[in-house]
Amino acid sequence: MDVDDLEGYFDRWSRAHGGYDVRGSRPTRAWLRVAHFFGAPLARRGVSPTTVTLVGGVGAIAVGAVAALGGRWPVLAAALVVVVAVLDGVDGAVAQLTDSSTAWGRVVDQLVDRVGDLSMVVGLWALGAPGLLCAAAAVLTVLDESIRGSAAAEGVGAVGLVSFPERPARLLLGGLAFLVAGLVPDVAGVTVTVAAAVWTLLAVVATGQLVVNVRRKLHGRPRNLSDLDG
Repeated sequence: MDVDDLEGYFDRWSRAHGGYDVRGSRPTRAWLRVAHFFGAPLARRGVSPTTVTLVGGVGAIAVGAVAALGGRWPVLAAALVVVVAVLDGVDGAVAQLTDSSTAWGRVVDQLVDRVGDLSMVVGLWALGAPGLLCAAAAVLTVLDESIRGSAAAEGVGAVGLVSFPERPARLLLGGLAFLVAGLVPDVAGVTVTVAAAVWTLLAVVATGQLVVNVRRKLHGRPRNLSDLDG
């Protein structure tokens, strides 16, 4: 496809996400415009989506390490969260625009996303959030994504796996927490504790939504193809 064809990119993205109506959601459409803006030049130059994903992975690891330095450094960690968030969309844009999406690329993308989530949690812990709270946030986040992965393997479409709090919400929460902690170091401990608590609460909500949605989608399905033969 023409890498500059924004409407064509919208259509491809919709088909890849279970027919989700991009044009009916202004936030999604705006986000995809950003991903296309940065992804199109990379696609023209032949940059692979996996390369973009791995660069984002380096940035994701750096988030927790930079935040742990304390003082004003969490401001830089917040900026890195923004960069990682953008790259998380750009790699998918490059894959769609160059028709180079692969199963391995999707696995790497999911792995980098989880590394990014855990890196942010480590940053919150390093800045003073309680260890048990951070552990709960991390475990529940991995659990949520494990449910998504298992359900997707059973044929549940992307739309059926949507929950209210997802990765964008985590990126926003972590980024804001680091920004405030860096701008006002005196309240860093309170800020990251609140962020970790909200993160955990959102993860609990997501788990409940996913279990209900996935059970509804899979309830009554045969366990495997052999069951269809009686």
